[in-house]
Amino acid sequence: MVFAFEEINGNPDILPNITLGFWIYDSCAVVQQAIEGILWQLSGQKAPVPNYECWRSRPPTAIIGDAISTSSMLMAHILGLYRYPQISYSASSALLSNRKQFPSFFRTIPSDDFQSRGLAQLLMHFGWTWVGLLADDDDYGQLGIRLLHQEIVKAGACVAFSETITSVVNSNAFHIVQVIKKSTANVIVIFSNRAFLVLDEMVRQNVTGKLCLATEGWSTSPTLSDEKYSEVLIGAIGFDIYNREMPGFKEYLTSFCTSNSSDHGHFQKFLEEVFDGQRMDLEIQKNVQEVCSTLSGASKASEPPKLSGVTSFGLPYNIYTAVYATALSLVDLGSCRSGGGPFYHGSCADITDHQPWQLLHYINNVQFPERFGRGKFFDEHGNPPARYDIVNWQRSLKGIITPVKVGTYDSSAPNGQPLIINSSAIQWNAGDLKPPVSVCSPSCLPGFRKVAEEGQPVCCFKCVQCPQEEISNQTDSIECLKCPLDQWPNEKKDCCVQKLIEFLYYEEPLGAMLTATSILFSFLPVAILGLFLLHRKTPIVRANNRSISYLLLLSLTLCYLCSLAFIGYPSPEKCLLRQVAFGVIFALCVSCILAKTIIVVIAFNATKPNSSLRRWVGPHLSYTLIGVCTLIQVILCLSWLNVSPPFPEHNILSKPGVLILECNEGSFIAFWCMLGYLGLLATASFIVAFIARKLPDSFNEAQFITFSMLAFLCVWLSFIPAYLSTKGKYMVAMEVFAILSASSSLVFCIFLPKCFIIVFRSDINSKEYLMGRGAAQKKKS
Repeated sequence: MVFAFEEINGNPDILPNITLGFWIYDSCAVVQQAIEGILWQLSGQKAPVPNYECWRSRPPTAIIGDAISTSSMLMAHILGLYRYPQISYSASSALLSNRKQFPSFFRTIPSDDFQSRGLAQLLMHFGWTWVGLLADDDDYGQLGIRLLHQEIVKAGACVAFSETITSVVNSNAFHIVQVIKKSTANVIVIFSNRAFLVLDEMVRQNVTGKLCLATEGWSTSPTLSDEKYSEVLIGAIGFDIYNREMPGFKEYLTSFCTSNSSDHGHFQKFLEEVFDGQRMDLEIQKNVQEVCSTLSGASKASEPPKLSGVTSFGLPYNIYTAVYATALSLVDLGSCRSGGGPFYHGSCADITDHQPWQLLHYINNVQFPERFGRGKFFDEHGNPPARYDIVNWQRSLKGIITPVKVGTYDSSAPNGQPLIINSSAIQWNAGDLKPPVSVCSPSCLPGFRKVAEEGQPVCCFKCVQCPQEEISNQTDSIECLKCPLDQWPNEKKDCCVQKLIEFLYYEEPLGAMLTATSILFSFLPVAILGLFLLHRKTPIVRANNRSISYLLLLSLTLCYLCSLAFIGYPSPEKCLLRQVAFGVIFALCVSCILAKTIIVVIAFNATKPNSSLRRWVGPHLSYTLIGVCTLIQVILCLSWLNVSPPFPEHNILSKPGVLILECNEGSFIAFWCMLGYLGLLATASFIVAFIARKLPDSFNEAQFITFSMLAFLCVWLSFIPAYLSTKGKYMVAMEVFAILSASSSLVFCIFLPKCFIIVFRSDINSKEYLMGRGAAQKKKS
């Protein structure tokens, strides 16, 4: 502080012709004395008189202090009534940011609010999500730990325990260390100015393996450089007041080495503090020599711990800044010109005779020069920009543990990343190259998700593998993600892989075989039709309703070819038409057989005397019957298409890891109705043919129709359970096989015997044989 005043008074560019002075009052860290000092400075009397002022000289223009948050609050309550500027260099409680309660309070140390955020970010940076909290039982500790708790929870971490450190007289350090020992948390944040109470007890109980996270209240305390703390403190990380070099301060201290140091009381106090309270009259020359050697850089062999980093200070720099904030505000106040001032009617204040509230206006808006590296210093809450050093307690080559800077925290960082830390420069407590682990539950690997345990904090969880069709591709995932329809989880369930796509395509052996069979067999009805056309005048062709036989052969050709619609990629058009085409064509085919059989029965019975069936004999009945039976199937299929048509579907459920491209029939009721109607027609044909199998006709084909319908029905009855029990392409292949088998049963049973007679037994393909065999059969009967 003295250095700052001397520097300002020695610079004619700051306050020319004005000398700044100061009064110092030592509150001795006692709240009552701090209040007494404020009342003294307000009243000008050694015996403080409230609301009374009697200064013989100019009263103080601003108050710098106190160092403690609790004292500063009480002072700020009083000073705020008079709008008296107060600048603290060490009171960091977040409560002091309340402008309504403390309208004239400023500080050059960041609020604990920023420190709490920084500590939470530091915890998350190293993945420490399970931590213990310790705090003093005063405003600094309790408010700080409350803010830190909020920030920790907000960041996604959890608090394993939270304990309060009581005073020195009735310390509960033993209980706290017992809690630390029992806890699984390996990182303990100590928000305290008397952390030594807990650290002493940790030494006594030989507690190691716990990493301490320190606040600026004790992170660089020289007292902790004692060898006894080495095992407890090694690797500790903490926030420290940002150290910035004060130009000329090193030379200022060195100047005392060439003068009579005993004449400088403040320097004597400084040396006494450095040398643990030794009076200057004991070994004074030796002590001064040690200090001067350190300051000049000539030797660091005997450097006391309290002089480490002597040319860059944290707390002294805050005091230095507080003095300059006051001085620069006075400069702004003195540069005011009448008519352009900030007060009533543009008036200005007199720098030699002004009111505290007038200076308060200028402190609110004080601008620092470039050498301080800042512009407007105080924000709307009276806080400076939040910047901290991050220190790590490391063992030096001499075996002494000292705090070493390993990073910074700057809330105003332009890149939005306030935390900068050099992890490789950190010495960890266990001598490892990696930071210790402090989690309630180990991380869930990809392929697993976190499931909270009942009654436990969110950081305590168990890992559950993702369900069958889901993955998690990051550590500690809280939910699993479904793979796209065409993908499937790999074995570890940490990524999606392409599913095997399955449908009955033409190129595969099964599809190629069925395609070739369908095309090849479709030529068989065509060849038979050609043979029938060539021998259309022969009795065997003419005897059994030639035109219906032609229609039946054409429909059988279409039956073979319609199976091709079931093979290949299931496009929307193919799904829409394939079952309809199958149902209508087979209905036409079976209707032709039914018509042929009914006509045979009617024709035989019409030959009886006085038969009423004679009027039904003729081609019109057969065509009408075929048309009506086929039309019913057409109506069923059109209703199906109108209500719930078939559509392509990606089936991901039938086979794990396989994407089945298939046609969803839309309405299974309609599908089975269509198939059931075919069964009804086939059953009717079988019954009529069975009745007509013994009619007296050499060329009676009722027996062949009976066998064909029996085979037809057997094929489709066996198809139903096989169809329902298979999935994917094999289900389609089963239906194609059923179509080919049913069509072939009709071709082979009805037409091949006739073809054999036409080609190889032309001798019996005559009217005489037809009539003769018929007469013989009559005699026999």
